[in-house]
Amino acid sequence: MIRSLCAAAAASLLIGGAASAQELAATPSAVPASAGAAAADKPAATKVETAILNNANDYKIGPEDLLDISVWKNPELSRTVPVRPDGKVSLPLVNDIQAAGLTPTALRQQLIDRLSEFIPAPEVAVIVREVHSMKVAVVGAVKTPGRYELKSAATVLEMIALAQGFTDFASRDRITILRQENGDTRRIPFNYRKVADGDEQANLIVQPGDIIVVP
Repeated sequence: MIRSLCAAAAASLLIGGAASAQELAATPSAVPASAGAAAADKPAATKVETAILNNANDYKIGPEDLLDISVWKNPELSRTVPVRPDGKVSLPLVNDIQAAGLTPTALRQQLIDRLSEFIPAPEVAVIVREVHSMKVAVVGAVKTPGRYELKSAATVLEMIALAQGFTDFASRDRITILRQENGDTRRIPFNYRKVADGDEQANLIVQPGDIIVVP
């Protein structure tokens, strides 16, 4: 009798354990599901954020920037030089070379090509130590019009904020960005109302030399 009861209890435990194992196997894991939900909830980068990242990766040297140019094992050729207003820098052996409008990588390659005439396989490094060429002017009906030097990418709305905002009689619907392109002046309208209503794509990224006109 006792043996029969023990056998029945053991069988019941085995059956219950098997059922629990099947239920666990059929239930999806909670960790991947929550991770997937978190990934799905993560917002995609806006065009403004993408433009800022692109600008950071493709920075072009400009006038008044300060560059560290070093030539490995040739300290007499290494210099910390400012970019002149004409966009050039002066270095031993290569004399004047165009720097403005080039990325540090492109300038490095040009220096390697020029120095190769005097040094076998030169190793050159170009580092932008200080940025002074990113200047944007805000003029017209703003509280503090002027020319502002930037250290990173900025939007039109940020530039207006730097100028302490609009005056009482500013025409917010007629803001224009003047931009030099290939020797010509391009007029770009800026829709302040759309940006104020939350349209981030309308909040344009400014470029060095831009003039924001607030009538």
